[in-house]
Amino acid sequence: MSSLSSRAKLFGAVAIAFACGLVFASGFDLTPFGWAQGRQAPARQASMTPATAPASVVELNTSFVGIAERVGPAVVSIAAERTEQPTAQRRPNIQRRNQPPGIEDFFQQFGPQEQQRPAFSSGTGFIVSKDGYILTNNHVVENMDRITVTLIDRRQLSARIVGRDPQTDVAVLKVTGTDLPVAAFGNDEAVKVGEWVLAIGNPLGLDHTVTAGIVSAKGRGSNDLRGLNTDRYAIQDFIQTDAAINPGNSGGALVDSQGNLIGINTAIYSRSGGSLGIGFAIPISIARNVMEQIIQTGVVTRGWIGVEAQEITIDLAESFGLPDTSGALIAGVLRSSPADAGGIKPGDILLAVGGRPVKDPQGMLDLIAGQKPGETVSFQLRRQNKLFDTTVKIGKRAPQRRERE
Repeated sequence: MSSLSSRAKLFGAVAIAFACGLVFASGFDLTPFGWAQGRQAPARQASMTPATAPASVVELNTSFVGIAERVGPAVVSIAAERTEQPTAQRRPNIQRRNQPPGIEDFFQQFGPQEQQRPAFSSGTGFIVSKDGYILTNNHVVENMDRITVTLIDRRQLSARIVGRDPQTDVAVLKVTGTDLPVAAFGNDEAVKVGEWVLAIGNPLGLDHTVTAGIVSAKGRGSNDLRGLNTDRYAIQDFIQTDAAINPGNSGGALVDSQGNLIGINTAIYSRSGGSLGIGFAIPISIARNVMEQIIQTGVVTRGWIGVEAQEITIDLAESFGLPDTSGALIAGVLRSSPADAGGIKPGDILLAVGGRPVKDPQGMLDLIAGQKPGETVSFQLRRQNKLFDTTVKIGKRAPQRRERE
């Protein structure tokens, strides 16, 4: 009996110790999750997750939805048509040996035609004023004589070309309508690389498509865009974005996280014709300046000072003792030009125009072109490793008149 009593006491002590161990371990959360505890794990994890993470996602989603609802109605689809006069010249006779049946009918299509042959173009634009002014790309409406814009509510309005500026690829259209939605202008200069942007347009004919991305780079010029057909643009200061842009997006709106316009989507870098996440937009400040000049005076007037400039290479920077390659090396100055009158000489390095830094020769030309003729503007230069400032009275580049229907 004594042995049984001893065993009972031993088992009791072990049971008590095991129970105490469980209580101790659970108190310090030392026991691993089992199948039964797995259901409670999410509750424990959710309580440890910062509340800001899901809230930020919801806020971003709400912001995008709000932007699309606010800006989308101001974005229009553009259908442009040109009627070509038929040519009287016949195609040369074609050898018809061993040709399949029906081939003669096919070749007859290329003879003189009694009817005119239409040509079509499509793209995007956006309304920027209550009285119906629309911004788009020049290449969307160039040489077209019949233009129709379609609003998000399916209204179709006839548009006329107020003016075009091939040098910036900007065109201004005008429609007449009531209760027209309007997109608000933003400040592209304040936008920073890495900020969220939305592209709204009609890619591949899909009306009012919204894509999101970030600003990938700013101030893209000819040196950055080698391989792209941008030579026809005299003003090159593109915003680069990875928001998906495809054919049909041309002329569409690029807006910031507040829903304000910062650019006109105008070009893509692509080997397949589709988006590779490398799209380019004309800064809205440039487009707005062009639009206002076209509306007010009928011409786009740009500043000019009469200099030739070249890029500062790494070797040149080292030889001049420069900290980097930014700026433009003045290679030539036209006699009796505004630059000559302002004391600018060959060999000077132009660093800033009107307080804005010069990145490269193309950037220099863009900054000077943006100045109003007749104004006196400060120029910062480096000569013989010394900084100095001068003022130049801006001249006028030969204007390009607006083109009407």
